[in-house]
Amino acid sequence: MRHVVQHTELVEGSVEARAYQLEAVDEALAGSMLLVLPTAAGKTAVSWMLIAEILHSKQGWVLFIAPTSALVDQHLKDLKKVIKNVEAVSITGSNIPKKREDLWKTSKIIVATPQVVRNDVLNGILSLEECSLLILDEAHHSTGKHAMVQSAEMFCLSAKNGHILGATASPGSNSMIVNEICSRLKIERIHIRKADDPMLKDYLAGLEIQEILVNVPEEIKMLVTPLELWIGSIVDRERRLGKYVRTGPPSFGGLKEAMNRAQHSIKLGDVRGYSSVSNIATAMTLNHLINHLLTQGITAAREFLDASADFNNNPSKSIQNFHKDRRIIELRESLSKMEEIHNKVGTVRRLVRHRLRRDPNSKVIIFASFRNTVESLEEALVDLSGVKSVQMIGQSERAGKKGLKPKEQIEVLNKFREGDYNVLVATSVAEEGLDIPSADLVIFYEPVGSEIRTIQRRGRTGRHREGEVMVLVAEGTRDENMRSSAQKKEENMYRSVQRVRRKLPRKTHQDLSKIQGFFVIGDNETISAADYVRRERELYRPIMKKIDLNKVDVTEKDEAKKTDPAKYRPIGQRGLEDFSRESDD
Repeated sequence: MRHVVQHTELVEGSVEARAYQLEAVDEALAGSMLLVLPTAAGKTAVSWMLIAEILHSKQGWVLFIAPTSALVDQHLKDLKKVIKNVEAVSITGSNIPKKREDLWKTSKIIVATPQVVRNDVLNGILSLEECSLLILDEAHHSTGKHAMVQSAEMFCLSAKNGHILGATASPGSNSMIVNEICSRLKIERIHIRKADDPMLKDYLAGLEIQEILVNVPEEIKMLVTPLELWIGSIVDRERRLGKYVRTGPPSFGGLKEAMNRAQHSIKLGDVRGYSSVSNIATAMTLNHLINHLLTQGITAAREFLDASADFNNNPSKSIQNFHKDRRIIELRESLSKMEEIHNKVGTVRRLVRHRLRRDPNSKVIIFASFRNTVESLEEALVDLSGVKSVQMIGQSERAGKKGLKPKEQIEVLNKFREGDYNVLVATSVAEEGLDIPSADLVIFYEPVGSEIRTIQRRGRTGRHREGEVMVLVAEGTRDENMRSSAQKKEENMYRSVQRVRRKLPRKTHQDLSKIQGFFVIGDNETISAADYVRRERELYRPIMKKIDLNKVDVTEKDEAKKTDPAKYRPIGQRGLEDFSRESDD
């Protein structure tokens, strides 16, 4: 049965109701809250209902912060469909400061990027004093020096009756990160549900995740061998000098630690640190190049070398020496003559072709970590019948190549949704929050070690109907380590959130007392939101058995053997049973 929830004041807007969402709204109204729900479980719907109640019960206005312009545009469109009695506007860097100042002063609901909020507060264009509610989408960004957490801290300092809702599917894999988010956002409570929660799981579309193990061609392994010997010799030298301390094969994490030690030794006056810095920088570039060859492919590695060889964009002396080395010169000559032979590229072509043959109206998203991989994949898909592919990359300029401006990103996504394109090849810019309802297949070109990015990528499909996720893993490469790392971090995430949740000083709150303004409309009835939630709770309440019907067979061997108490006392010491026997006599 489909249920719709409405608010007594904002009756023109409505949301499809789910009991667990109403529970989250009730708790969010009791104090600033971090909401942790799986992707596609309706975090945004909780935000809509919270906005409705805050605007009804409080003076002031609502600020909704999203990390990217594309997400801001999406949230604005959704808000206009749901809350129709109050005008919502968006403010991003594309709005000139003078126009922004007028919008800040005249609008009741504003969706904005965090950079604009922070900058306008600092420049005196924006005052958050009268802002009643701050909603932070993708709240896991609220750490370090990110503009999102800086904006939230400004809100906490300025707002008279400040109320915060942070929403995310992936707050972080350790307690320190979750604790930082809660501390800096002044979070009083955490509301968390997992995908297997009885109240929630029936609403989530099916999601099939499959790993595909891909062999690395021998030709590529032969190209990598001299590079591995080279990086091995550098790491051995730095181990002797005490800079590289990790065991096992060279890793980027180990090289980063070694670089920090080398730079610290320079500060202490050790002149040998300069050569270590140069050698470690070369090793880092080699590590990157080896991983490109093994996990990305020939074209991506070639483009990586071409980009780093542009000394106008990269004047580093170690990079210049790197490209003058005979081994790199020979490698570039070999790559320039080779066609793409990495099996991952062929696997992507096969998966896309099969998906579109099965359903020509399908949409596919391919995620890759590097821009040069995105470019090589789009090039590899050009000749496939029925494929209309497009790139989705960030706005920054890399290696002399311009990115996509926010308006261009929004345009690409809109055309993808509308069917002008059916394959989106994207970097991390498309990972977060974007609701692309008809994405039936998501391909990870490589596993990522971050549980946040893994959860976000996975959430681009299965939002409204069953979807597939294919993860390509290059056998015997760092892909295998990344896969296990992300799995462990995701398992730790829920434990970390629960640990922090238990320590928060939550205020007392009467259950379901904050959602009196909402009512739920079903097929044949209209009831209060609180009664609807109580009814759903009863429906999903676990049934306890009154009698244990399991039979337990007890044999003589299983019976506990009696031990003489005297064995446990010092020799000659008497026990109570001795006195008992004497009294009997």
